[in-house]
Amino acid sequence: MKSVDHPFLKQMMDSATGVLHPYWPRDLLIPTYVANDRSMSEILAFLFSVSGVFLLVTWLITGQKGTTGRVGTWRRLAVCWFAVCGFIHGVIEGWFSLYYDIIPGDQSFLSQLWKEYSKGDSRYVIADNFTVCMETVTAWLWGPFSFWAVFAFLTNKPYRFVLQLIISLGQLYGAVLYFYTEHRDGYAHSELGHPIYFWFYFVFMNVLWIIIPLVLIVDAWRQLSAAQTHTDNTKSHKSKRN
Repeated sequence: MKSVDHPFLKQMMDSATGVLHPYWPRDLLIPTYVANDRSMSEILAFLFSVSGVFLLVTWLITGQKGTTGRVGTWRRLAVCWFAVCGFIHGVIEGWFSLYYDIIPGDQSFLSQLWKEYSKGDSRYVIADNFTVCMETVTAWLWGPFSFWAVFAFLTNKPYRFVLQLIISLGQLYGAVLYFYTEHRDGYAHSELGHPIYFWFYFVFMNVLWIIIPLVLIVDAWRQLSAAQTHTDNTKSHKSKRN
C-alpha cells in the first residue's frame, strides 16, 4: 500500500483512526495526551537560555583568581559543563522522574518541554520502564553530584577528579544504554531521519553525554594516575633515605 506523505492527509487519517498525537509509532495509544500550547521556539529558548546562564555565571566565577592562581581554560569549561549538567539532570530530568505518569496530559512548562522532546523519543510520554529508571538515577545521583563537582573544583578539593570520574562514567553508561535500547527497538519511537526530531533531539542532544564524558574520563584518569605516581615516588624516596 502506498504511504501518504501529504501533512493534511496524514492528519485526516490520524484523526480517522483515533491517533491524536505527534508521536511514533503512529498507532501509539496515549489517551490522556493534551497538545502543547507553548511553541517549540519558546521551549527551546527557555532550555538554552537557562543553560547559558549557568554556563556564563560559572565561567565568570572560575575566571576569578583563587589561592592556587587562575584556572585554565580547559578546566573552566569542564566546571561549566558540570554546572549545566546539574541544572539539566536535577531540574529537567528531575521533573520527569517525579511526574512521568502525568506528563502527557499536563500543561506545566516542564511537562510541555518533555512532550516536545518526546517527538524525538516517545518513550518519555509512555512512561517506558527503562527511561523512567534511567532518568531517575540520573536526576537524583548525577544532578547533585554535578553541583558537588562544581563546588569541589572551585574550592580545590582533593577528591575533585574522583567525582569527575564517577559522574562521567555514570553519564556515559546511561547514554550508551539509552541509544542501545532504542537501537534494539529499531528506532521505533521517533521519525527516523527527521532533521529536528531525530537528528537534533534524539541524536545530538544525547550524544554530548557520550563524547564529553569520554574526554573527562581520560582527563580524570591522567590526573589520578599522575597523583598516584607522585605518591609512589615520594614513598620510594623516603624508603631509600631510611
